[in-house]
Parts: sequence; structure tokens; C-alpha cells
Amino acid sequence: MARYRYRYNPEQLQYEKVPFTWQDYFLLGVKWVGFAGIVSFIAIYTFNAFFESPKQRALEREVDFLEEEVDRMKSEVQQMEQVVDEIAERDDDIYRNIFGAERYPKHLRRPGIGGTDRMKHLRGYEHTESVIETRQRISEVQRKLVAQSKSFEELFELARNKEEMLASIPAIQPVRNEDLTRVASGYGYRIHPIYKVRKLHTGMDFTAPTGTDIFATGDGVVTRVERKLNGYGKNVVIQHGFGYETLYAHMSEILVREGQAVKRGEVIGRVGNTGTSVGPHLHYEVVKEGRKVNPAYFYFNDLTADQFERLLERASASNQSFD
Repeated sequence: MARYRYRYNPEQLQYEKVPFTWQDYFLLGVKWVGFAGIVSFIAIYTFNAFFESPKQRALEREVDFLEEEVDRMKSEVQQMEQVVDEIAERDDDIYRNIFGAERYPKHLRRPGIGGTDRMKHLRGYEHTESVIETRQRISEVQRKLVAQSKSFEELFELARNKEEMLASIPAIQPVRNEDLTRVASGYGYRIHPIYKVRKLHTGMDFTAPTGTDIFATGDGVVTRVERKLNGYGKNVVIQHGFGYETLYAHMSEILVREGQAVKRGEVIGRVGNTGTSVGPHLHYEVVKEGRKVNPAYFYFNDLTADQFERLLERASASNQSFD
């Protein structure tokens, strides 16, 4: 670096050497530093504007990856929503119909979540709306699943009760077909054999030889055992639960006791002619929710369609009951 600079001397009409002072060196340094800074700034700005750093490229790849994952999650959440909705639809339209249950309440299937903004910590970012939407849909699916699990718990309980109910419904004839002489009288208005007046016959009369086995028509508990000289004579009442009760009257022999649990098909007594009766037969009644109903409509476990039709014909052929 030159240690001198030249300065024109107008008096001598010539240039003369003037040595650099420290101020000159300082100003020169400031100029060079300023120039270098400007050049560096321009270079860095140009590089950042037109070129990417390795770190930036890595961050951009990561952002692209996360965006793809969010899109994939949206698609998977949509599939889950469809599956949950299909399960709920089958639950209401099929499973609950099978068990005779009401549809699961809509307000329980889609429970809301009140309170403060649960997504507050996610706000303020570039992808906030997309992330919040996905989180909300996931939360909705979770609530639906919780509701569906509760619905299934009810169905499991209904299934357990249904099995017990199916075993308890009086669903067979109390006397075997091969033991029957005939069905003397069915449910409906008949002429009473003793009083000779038209009277509602609230059961069915199965005529069979004295001593013929009588079967419990469904699972239950014996709640009444009577041995009367008139009326139903020797008779038994079985409480089946689920609103069902059956009566077996005019027995010659009772083989059960009060409080005894019985199974469908178990022999509970023998056909007889006790009480107000004009011949050996079994008077059988079915009571549903406190109301006597036609027993013929409950023989679906051991009768074919043709047998059922013939049974109804025989039950309605006689205009007189046996009791």
C-alpha cells in the first residue's frame, strides 16, 4: 500500500508528495470495509434469493412430508367415518330390530363437547385450519365409537336376555300329538258343557287318556299348585318371566311343587278329569302381560305349518268346551 499521496501546489505549479496520516488510513479502511460489506450483503441476498441452503432444503422436504401425512390422515379419517356410520346403521336397522329394541338415540350417538376452545394451541400456523379440521374429525369419530360401544353393551345385555326369553316363552304343546285323542275346544266363545250358556273359553282343551304326560311349555318357576274339587281341579301355574304365565288344569296327578324351577319339555303332571270337567282332558291357558291370549299362536317350536292349520281347524270345530 502506498504511503504517500500527491497534492497539487498551485504556488509552485507542481505536485508534491504528502505522507498519509493516521486519519487517512482510518478513512481508507472505512471505505474498504464499507465496500466489502455492501458486496457481501449483495452476495448473501442474491444467494438466498436464488439458491437454497441444505438446512432450508431439509426443512422444505420435511414440510412436504408432513403435508402428505396430513392428507393421508384425512383420507383415513374419512374411511373411519364411513365404517363407523355403517356400523351405527346396521346397529339401528338390523341388530336392534332382531331384539325388538328402539333405535339408539341420535343425541347419544353424536354427543357434543362444550367448554373452551380445545384447539387454541394449534392456531396461528400456516396449516392451522387443515390440522384443526382433521383433529375435530378424529374427535368426532372417537365420540361415535364411545357411543357405539355403549350401544353394543346394551345389545349384549339384550342378547343374554333374549336367550333366556326364547327359552321361557311357552312355545310347545303341553301334550304330545301322538297322545291326543283330539283337540276338544279352542280359544273363543263356546257353549259351557254344564251350564249350557255361551261363554268365553280362555284356553285350549286337549283330550287324552287319564295319566297322559303334561309338559311345561317353557322355562319358568311354579307359582301355584292347587288341588280343588271344582273349577280347575288339580292345577298348576308356571311363571315364565318376560310377562308370560301358563295354566295347566284338571290334572289327575301333580308332579311339581310351588317354587320349583322347571324346564321346557319337563313333565309336570298327568291328564285327568278333576274339578268342573266332563271328561279326561287338559285345559291349557297362556297369559301375556296379565291378559289371557290364544295358546294356539305359541306352538311354533314343534308344529309345522300344516300341523298348525289342522290344529286350528280341530280347535274351532267343536262348539262346546270340556270345562
